[in-house]
Amino acid sequence: MITTERIVYCINPDCTNPVNPLNNRVCANCQTALVHRYLWATGASAAKIAPGTTVANRYEVITHQIWLDTQPGLLPEIPTELPQAVIPYLRLYYERSHLPQAYGYVRAAEGNGDEILLLENVPIAENGKLYPAIANAWEQSTAVRQVYWLWQILQLWQPLLEQGVASSLLMSNNLRVQGWCVRLLELHQTTQSLSLKDLGESWQPLLSSAKTAIASGLQNIVKQMFTPEVEFETIANQLNTLLLSSAAELPLNLELAGATDAGIVMTRNEDACFPANSDDLKDPLIPHLSIVCDGIGGHQGGEVASQLAVQSIKLQVRALFSELTTQTELTTPDLWIDQLEASLRVVNNVICASNDAENRQGRERMATTLVMALQIPQRIPAKSAKGSATTHELYLASVGNSRAYWITPNYCQLLTVDDDVAAREVRHARNFYRQALMRSDATALTQALGTRDADALRVQIKRFILEEDGILLLCSDGLSDHDWVEQSWRSFALKVLNKQLDIEDAVQRWIKFANQKNGYDNTSIVMTLCNVSREYYVSLTYAQPQVEIIEIETPEDYSLEESSPVLIDLDITPEPELTPVQQPRRRKSLVIIGALLIVLGSTTLGLLLWWQLQPQSFQQMCRQLPPGLQSLCSSNNE
Repeated sequence: MITTERIVYCINPDCTNPVNPLNNRVCANCQTALVHRYLWATGASAAKIAPGTTVANRYEVITHQIWLDTQPGLLPEIPTELPQAVIPYLRLYYERSHLPQAYGYVRAAEGNGDEILLLENVPIAENGKLYPAIANAWEQSTAVRQVYWLWQILQLWQPLLEQGVASSLLMSNNLRVQGWCVRLLELHQTTQSLSLKDLGESWQPLLSSAKTAIASGLQNIVKQMFTPEVEFETIANQLNTLLLSSAAELPLNLELAGATDAGIVMTRNEDACFPANSDDLKDPLIPHLSIVCDGIGGHQGGEVASQLAVQSIKLQVRALFSELTTQTELTTPDLWIDQLEASLRVVNNVICASNDAENRQGRERMATTLVMALQIPQRIPAKSAKGSATTHELYLASVGNSRAYWITPNYCQLLTVDDDVAAREVRHARNFYRQALMRSDATALTQALGTRDADALRVQIKRFILEEDGILLLCSDGLSDHDWVEQSWRSFALKVLNKQLDIEDAVQRWIKFANQKNGYDNTSIVMTLCNVSREYYVSLTYAQPQVEIIEIETPEDYSLEESSPVLIDLDITPEPELTPVQQPRRRKSLVIIGALLIVLGSTTLGLLLWWQLQPQSFQQMCRQLPPGLQSLCSSNNE
């Protein structure tokens, strides 16, 4: 059927007049935000359907293979038995920043048995047009962005290779770019054995128009990729060095502001963040560290857990930065990720130990979500900085459903994936995401710091390069629930980027907005304004840490039979065994983790945090210690 007017239906099931013109942002009848969900229709059958056609009485074909779901509030058709071709999309769900997601199926035509797979989270702009192919955007991009795009492709190579879809990275038209981010249109399966040589061949057409500053380096890297004995780690390290040195030629100015608020209903605030006030801005960790935690477990539970997490992370980052000042060589991203993961396992066990020390059981056990950003300014040679400059690396770690977004004048990108039941069902290839959302427990958390021993903890850590002006937003679900960030970023973050509003005012106004929309919950927001356009470099100065840190052991008899009601479906599925290509990196990583745990080698962290946050129970514990250890308590208590 051919339509003449483009419409979209309101997702509010109680709306009495849900039909709206496509260009409306909110429903004219009930003022609910309208969802404009553009989909990519895969396969040759979809490519034959003419624009203007309405398929299955709900999908309007905008252009070839780009469809608009005019009824986004309805569940799409999903087969009972999932086809094998869709499994890679599900298994790779945690790569959603770069990869599309399976949405649903439709029949190709009347009497035609073929089914068309529809994909969401695709590289389609708000106007319904595809983002440019990497080949078309390559020549106009900066040197650092050219290397950054190739770095992202290389990081996707092994995960896609394991799922049999690495050939998707060899097709230039399948690789699209949204600003800094490489995004794929769809995944293509192949039985052909692929190697780094195949990836190098796909990069060769780009070398002729690579920027002068990186051309020689890229040519040398691609040449090595044609060598049969070359290892993935060798190529990754060389590309990383080229990326960091290119980014270091840019200035970098970071400005932070943060705040937390109990909301208009709650009397207590279980959130914690850093920075949270003007005093925090004096901390030497600013502007490199930002944290948001959302506590679980009620008064004297959630609020204690979130504060424990923030204080513990700050102490450990001071230790990491102390080591950084003596560094003579670049630390690779894999090793930084391993160090941060080890640090967060320490944080987890600090909270677990506090639970056990107070004999908290079942729903009384406290825990917290976490999202943190750590900008690590390693020193690296740079022509524009009289010999050396600092790297533009940013590491983002998350556990639970507190989120991080990257916002520019042109788009708002979600950088994290919630650790909830819906995401778990997709990752284990049991459901499409839209189907998993229909579960009554879809948003229940499967991961949080402090619920159980660190061996069961799965932390998401990703590395980004700051190479464009933008805002990094960290927030708890008091703001992110119901997509309020996606609906409101233009009113707050965009004004900061346009210099119409300073960052402190934007934080306060955004929190006020969150209270109006989600006032039943606590809200924490930390905004980092990242600017690479000014002639300003981040200062490399650190306060030397005065506190030693240790991983606090969790008792062997710790049980997970009962947990907080929020964590009603903890994810205890074992992670897959390491592949042969991953094992050498892991063995090497153990060396640096061992060194880290030696640095974190005393009980002072746990004692200090306990003393600061629970002084009465701390003193009770001290009186039960042997005389020799009581002096340690006294030194912390003075």
